[in-house]
Amino acid sequence: MARFKFKRGYKYFKNSGLSVARYVAGRKIGRPLKKTERVHHINRDKTDNRRCNLDVYKNQREHTKTHRKDKKNTGLW
Repeated sequence: MARFKFKRGYKYFKNSGLSVARYVAGRKIGRPLKKTERVHHINRDKTDNRRCNLDVYKNQREHTKTHRKDKKNTGLW
C-alpha cells in the first residue's frame, strides 16, 4: 500500500519522493515527464490528482500564462 507525505500542499510518494501529480500526468500522456514540464491542476486543488484534473505544460512559462489568464477571469491564482 502506498504511503504519502505532503509538501507545500502537494502529495508525494513517501518511498520515492515523486510527486503523485507528476506520476499520474505521466501515465495520462504515456511517458515520464521531462524535468522542464509542469503539471497544472485545472480546479486549483493541489490534492486532486485525477487524470481529468491534470494538464501538462512544456515549461513553467506556459504554466504561468494559464495562471495569469485564470486570475484575470476568476480573480484566483
